[in-house]
Amino acid sequence: MKKLIFVRHGRAEDQTPLLSDFERSLTMKGKAITQAMALKLKERENDPGVIFSSPAFRALETAIIFAREFGNDPEKIILKSNIYFKLNLNTLSLILSEVSDDINIVTLFGHNPSFTEIPDRLSKNGCDFLPKSSVVCLSFKSETWKGVLHEKGKQEYFLKPDKAL
Repeated sequence: MKKLIFVRHGRAEDQTPLLSDFERSLTMKGKAITQAMALKLKERENDPGVIFSSPAFRALETAIIFAREFGNDPEKIILKSNIYFKLNLNTLSLILSEVSDDINIVTLFGHNPSFTEIPDRLSKNGCDFLPKSSVVCLSFKSETWKGVLHEKGKQEYFLKPDKAL
């Protein structure tokens, strides 16, 4: 069985003329919520598997917070520009082709609308909109990563931030 975990980046600073969209950092509240969500994911998974992230700073910051929570080396996060530039099923296929079939979990950190659209298309029952810092996990009865995109996955869980945070 293979699992794909999609994590949308946390709340980021507003874009300004001096700060490009790519450079935006998480806000303090965004970091706190991201940390809480990393703990929620850790209750479900022992390991996030191979981690791919958009190189946009807010997504990378989110990935680093999750990696550290799991005790993973942030240096092993793999940056993929095609996650930033509207990830689609074709580019996801290219990313997954780099992963050994011995690995059973891939966690991706990125942006909407792709991080809502792709899980929705890959899930048997669809997937709701992913708010910032949300986590959705899909499982596939496939022995290979290539097979993941040829079948519909089962939504294992959908973790959303608490409104109190």
